[in-house]
Amino acid sequence: MSDWPQGWTGDRNDRYGRGSGSSEAEGARAMPQVRRPAPGAGGPPTQEPPLPPSMSPRGRVPQQHPSPGYDDYDAYDDGYNTGQVYGGGRGGPGDGAPGPARPRNWKRRITIGLVTFLVLLLAVGIGTYFWADSKLRREVDLSKVEDRPEGGKGTNYLIVGSDSREGLSAEQKKKLHTGSAEGRRTDSMILLHVGDNGSTMISLPRDSYVTIPAFTGSKTGNRIPQSQNKLNASYSSEGPSLLVRTVEYNTGLKIDHYAEIGFDGFAKLVDGVGGVEIDIPQDMKEKNSGTDFKKGKQTLDGQQALAFVRQRYGLAGGDLDRTKNQQKFLSALANKAASPSTLLNPFTLYPTMGAGLDNLVVDKDMSLWDVKDMFFAMKSVSGGDGKQMNMPISNPGLSTPKGSAVQWDMPKVKELVSQLKNDEKVTVSSGN
Repeated sequence: MSDWPQGWTGDRNDRYGRGSGSSEAEGARAMPQVRRPAPGAGGPPTQEPPLPPSMSPRGRVPQQHPSPGYDDYDAYDDGYNTGQVYGGGRGGPGDGAPGPARPRNWKRRITIGLVTFLVLLLAVGIGTYFWADSKLRREVDLSKVEDRPEGGKGTNYLIVGSDSREGLSAEQKKKLHTGSAEGRRTDSMILLHVGDNGSTMISLPRDSYVTIPAFTGSKTGNRIPQSQNKLNASYSSEGPSLLVRTVEYNTGLKIDHYAEIGFDGFAKLVDGVGGVEIDIPQDMKEKNSGTDFKKGKQTLDGQQALAFVRQRYGLAGGDLDRTKNQQKFLSALANKAASPSTLLNPFTLYPTMGAGLDNLVVDKDMSLWDVKDMFFAMKSVSGGDGKQMNMPISNPGLSTPKGSAVQWDMPKVKELVSQLKNDEKVTVSSGN
């Protein structure tokens, strides 16, 4: 008996089924379903009629259910010989529906984009740091200061505003009302202490009558004996190094860092941040400084700000009131310079940093991070997290051989210095 299903022959040319000459494609015609006899049953295989058109291979493939008692081989064979012909490949014409699209890996794309952004941000940050650090004018060598006191807790900055006209043209000097004096003198001096109990800003009146310790002249090499004079005279004689020595000698407080800015740098810094809003405490008008303000809040540009911090004539407290105005404005300036609107805006940040750092003279050991800490400390004072005061005064109009001067209240000064050295909360008042 032939092993071929009924209707098939062993002829090679006929083994693909009858009617091969039909106009319908081979892959689209239904082949007769052939059932093998159950194991143990006799008789030839039976042929079942072809599938109806509704179950054409062009439609879905019906699910096959193996008959009970069939082994795995027969169940598989039975399902495969239903006469179904699978046309096309994935998404081909014989499938009836497009194949599944390859999913887009959005997570991978987002990760790559985020890493790229962080790398660029890091590169810009590092480049900005080295650019800014290179602009600092490290011209003061505190290691040359003689007889220095021991350091305490916290960090002490001596911040000086000088009347240097360096870089100013004749027209700019006239516009800023700076005069044309040669050399440089201190126009303001502020001792800033930064510690765990907040920051403290202490103004040192430039007419403070103090002891200028003995020193060796940098030009002559001669030893200059100790003398009594105004604090500003120490700066005029030997510059920052003797000023630091004089402050340390009269307070016993070690100065960790020194920072100085001149007229031109100060005005440019204010203009760089787009002006600074300040509450003018009273009507101010004075020709020497160029002030002409009405009482109340207003935004000052660089020229106006310089006039505001320099005025001393016409104020009830003279130089003491001027130091209060200087502290008030410096705190407002630091608050504006360290605000998100400045730090996060490159069109404001870079001009501000360029203007400030180009004109900032600091000690050789002062880093850009120290400058940042100094500005943020001044900002914190303006926000109420700290204290602003003058050096305690016992006599604001002391008559001396050098003219009228300011005398410190030494018992209070010693108490204040003790609190600063131990980084305690300052309870001493200025008394003026």
